[in-house]
Amino acid sequence: MSIGTRLYTWLKGELAGTDQFGNRYYREKGNRPIEKGGGLYSRERRWVLYNGEVEASRVPPEWHGWLHYTSNEIPSANRPRHAWQKEHQPNLTGTAQAYRPPGSVLLGGHRSPATGDYEAWKPE
Repeated sequence: MSIGTRLYTWLKGELAGTDQFGNRYYREKGNRPIEKGGGLYSRERRWVLYNGEVEASRVPPEWHGWLHYTSNEIPSANRPRHAWQKEHQPNLTGTAQAYRPPGSVLLGGHRSPATGDYEAWKPE
């Protein structure tokens, strides 16, 4: 995190909450109302300070909605979840936990042989 971000957060930021990954979410102090007029649209600033690596996929969906003004309600940790909802995972590409389908070279697997049902296209 840069010194500018730290300074801006210290001077103008108000902690809105944290998520299960330890990311901290801030908004401008004073909770200024939305102003319309003169062709300008103004609203409070919202930002996140990541715990560890700065990676946007580490922001859970509830907080993503709040950051992008889809919801004005600050997400809470004790919010009920539906049975079909899975726990949020950051993007695991490039890590040992990345998804590798059966037959993936990275898994040490081999591709199954062709079954003979494929016919290549030939121009006439």
